[in-house]
Amino acid sequence: MRIAVEGCAHGELEIIYDTILQLEKIDGKKIDLLICCGDFQSTRNLNDLHCMAVPDKYKDMCTFYKYYSGEKIAPILTIFIGGNHEASNYLQELPYGGWVATNIYYLGYAGVINVAGIRIAGISGIYKSHNWMQGHYEKPPYTDKTLRSVYHTRNLEIFRIKQISSHIDIFLSHDWPSGITKYGNEAVLLRNKPYFREDIANDALGSQPFMDLLQHHYPSFWFAAHLHCKFAAIVPEENGKRITKFLALDKCLPKRKFLQVLEIDHNDSLPLKISYDLEWLTILFLTNHLLSVKHGLHYMPGPAGNGRWIYTPSNEEKENILKKFNHDLEVPDNFKCTVPPYRPESPDTWTKKSVKLQINPQTTEFCNLLGIDDPVVLLQMVDAGRTESKSDDESSTDVSNMRHESRDMSSTSIEADPEKFSLGEDNDTERMIEFEASFTVPSPSKNLDLPSEQDESAAVNITTGNELQISNMDGDDSPVQMEPNCKKFKRRNYSIYSSTL
Repeated sequence: MRIAVEGCAHGELEIIYDTILQLEKIDGKKIDLLICCGDFQSTRNLNDLHCMAVPDKYKDMCTFYKYYSGEKIAPILTIFIGGNHEASNYLQELPYGGWVATNIYYLGYAGVINVAGIRIAGISGIYKSHNWMQGHYEKPPYTDKTLRSVYHTRNLEIFRIKQISSHIDIFLSHDWPSGITKYGNEAVLLRNKPYFREDIANDALGSQPFMDLLQHHYPSFWFAAHLHCKFAAIVPEENGKRITKFLALDKCLPKRKFLQVLEIDHNDSLPLKISYDLEWLTILFLTNHLLSVKHGLHYMPGPAGNGRWIYTPSNEEKENILKKFNHDLEVPDNFKCTVPPYRPESPDTWTKKSVKLQINPQTTEFCNLLGIDDPVVLLQMVDAGRTESKSDDESSTDVSNMRHESRDMSSTSIEADPEKFSLGEDNDTERMIEFEASFTVPSPSKNLDLPSEQDESAAVNITTGNELQISNMDGDDSPVQMEPNCKKFKRRNYSIYSSTL
């Protein structure tokens, strides 16, 4: 299978897909799958821009809305994780993953899937110690604080991925694993990014929980983005039995190395479609009680407790989940628009919507089938006063009295029911959206370019003119003519999350 891996997308889907088509024309080989490592920016309409943590001058619609509305269809199966510049209100609808548009799949807060026998895992967001042990309490409309904390990685997601027992082929993160630079050409990195020096010296560059995961699983490949440069490394296990090939890629801009193509053996008897991972589904089911939507410290189980603390599923537990899915783990093609898409013909000035919690029918269907809770439903129930508030220092099971009720809620709870609007009628959008304040969308700025990175790993990036620049493992960049057209990891109970779990 030929897989294209992309760094920070920043909403430039048309450029990314066009680049892939150019590559296919060069070597005559089709690329089967596109993987994006965060900052995807799946903004459906202008209101989603208010839920993206970027300065106003960078709130550009870009081109995702065309794929959301159906104006365009992604020409290649696309999988992505979330970063720190996302339409967080949209991604929060899909905590366990789902289709954000036809042929474009989000992995959720954390997720594991299979594509033709290749196991792909990923975790969204970036690590911040002050939100590490919090529940998923954020909800739109976001405050200045929750607009950022909503994309901070939680201990629940790391704990769940630690329970996986079998091999992972590809792992995706937005942030880099802490300490990864010592496994690659750090001197070249610092020559191009001298301001990384202090963070590297203080062991503050990247995420310690991600390095814990890497050294726990040693996936064959680990791809990342976030720091807007290209960097390659090889991380060997101490006993030499396993290695992980790490590659971080740049953002999608001219003269930047943002795209990597690799070939991985796959099961050619299986279709190139996304399937749920049975072990991961079982882990989600077994750890559902650990989900919290409360603000406060929430500890994961450990060996010092009285109950179960290892949730690697047994064969019997996996078989029970397989029965729930009627022995069919293929992800259903059930994408639906849940809000009206952006209309370019609308005036440039627009009014800010009071964004509210939104339930997505994909998540409802998935949670009902698996028998787990949708965090958004739990948050709605808290807002509706259906449970008594408890102190922040109580256990993450403080919403257990809402569990059975949450799974009874259906997609009829969606605030913007897709059946209630037609994408072809202008006044539908005006009828559905509540306006509060005036806001003008400025033209996008493209003045954040930094010097391109130089290293030995293969990559592809757009250059000026009609050239596509390709670099490889054994040589320097060679132009091909084209036809014109973080902080230190601090937490309590460190041993719970150690790589020896």
